[in-house]
Amino acid sequence: MSGPPHLTGFLCSTCRTHAPGFDYARSAARYEDVMREALHAFKFGGRRGLAAPLGQLLVEVMESRLPAGIPAVLVPVPLHPRRERERGFNQASLLARRVGVAWGVPVRVDVLIRAVATPSQTELDAPARRANVRGAFRLRRPELIAGRHVLLVDDILTTGATLSECARCLRECGAANVGALTVARVV
Repeated sequence: MSGPPHLTGFLCSTCRTHAPGFDYARSAARYEDVMREALHAFKFGGRRGLAAPLGQLLVEVMESRLPAGIPAVLVPVPLHPRRERERGFNQASLLARRVGVAWGVPVRVDVLIRAVATPSQTELDAPARRANVRGAFRLRRPELIAGRHVLLVDDILTTGATLSECARCLRECGAANVGALTVARVV
């Protein structure tokens, strides 16, 4: 299998057939039951206050479980400006800020932008998700990530299409190592 040079450990069936753009992915919980309700309320219900406990969960559960250690920089997965205005916030940015403060790692919201307003991924299958986000992201500040370990932060890992596309963009512009950190993962 070809793919990122640092990719190690267990690979799900999707990752075996479509190598992800990131080196590793870690999630604090499964996307089910109470976690599904909490993330839905956070992301779609405007419950910004949930960023604190969800971010703290990431801090407590994940700090010692990152295979490449603490990153040099955290990059939240960006929303398109229109979607962020509609929602009123970017949930990934709120989570990344919590983690960044706890780990003493800078959070850079100015590095990666979502240049294309893609339709919601919610009802799409894996191939459609990959096609939907292809070319949707652009790097604005490559000097901030060149040669560094970058950790992408998002709320949910479903198929990995969005995180992979973000990681490919970061890697093309010189990131040495790109990981993905999410609160929950669909299994």
